[in-house]
Amino acid sequence: MSTLASTDVALAGFAAEVGTEGPVAVRGGGTRWNLGGVLTENARLVEVPSGIVDYQPAEMIVTVRAGTNTADLHASLAEHGQTCALPERGGTVGGAVAVGENRLDRLGRGSVRDAVLQVRYVSSEGDVVTGGGPVVKNVTGFNIPKLLTGSLGTLGLIAEVVLRTNPLPPVQRWLRAESVDPRDLRDVVLRPGAVLWDGTSSWILVEGHEADVDSEIERVATRADITSTDGPPELPPHRWRLSPSDASQADRFIDGSFVASIGVGTVWATTAQPVREPDPVAAQIVSRMKQLFDPSGRLNPGRSSWT
Repeated sequence: MSTLASTDVALAGFAAEVGTEGPVAVRGGGTRWNLGGVLTENARLVEVPSGIVDYQPAEMIVTVRAGTNTADLHASLAEHGQTCALPERGGTVGGAVAVGENRLDRLGRGSVRDAVLQVRYVSSEGDVVTGGGPVVKNVTGFNIPKLLTGSLGTLGLIAEVVLRTNPLPPVQRWLRAESVDPRDLRDVVLRPGAVLWDGTSSWILVEGHEADVDSEIERVATRADITSTDGPPELPPHRWRLSPSDASQADRFIDGSFVASIGVGTVWATTAQPVREPDPVAAQIVSRMKQLFDPSGRLNPGRSSWT
């Protein structure tokens, strides 16, 4: 982790806007605005820079400002046959990283936390801080990118990230099956992009080269009666975080409609997840981290990654 005077005009300007005093928060696309609690009314809103700084398709890494719309980022990556682990449902890059939200096809794509190789953020003291690096062997100390991913901007205001990209599969096909254990579908496919379940129906994303996809579909057909479908089901509005084993039994935990991501632990439901009681030891660690990174409590006051 390094704290240096930034020679980047955009980042230096953002740091100056954040300043060193008073409660402050970044408002991006607003698509995840009330997640983690309601921001206190006296917090000053600032705007983070946007745009792709550097993209190296051959190295499969992209450096992008936090204010960049995720749709714009995905469009630029798609021109080179690539994508990344950020979700595609709108909002900004910084918002998706701060929330720690994964794509629907995380099972095949990997998590946002693993995709963030480097992060540059503005600290509570108004400094531009760099953590991590595009080359893993050059990284020592705190794993700042993993720490800030999902922290809801309570430890630092994310300004720029370096992301690992993924190749776009040549072929993607969604299948639907009824009255089958979704875990059986997950296990029969070599590397499914996603397996979803709503308590009755299951959906599986099979992807890869056409011959391989055809072979996988034939294998799935030996386990269940399947039909082709245009895509996944419509997702309910509230996102739950469960263990993968609990997600595969989501009907025991959730009243109402849901769609569970099997093997991942994310569940979308019509009702919001109850506030979790944190483990006392984990809560103490979170409190110490907050005190270390934001002793004055000025960054995104009112939010908590526990809610």
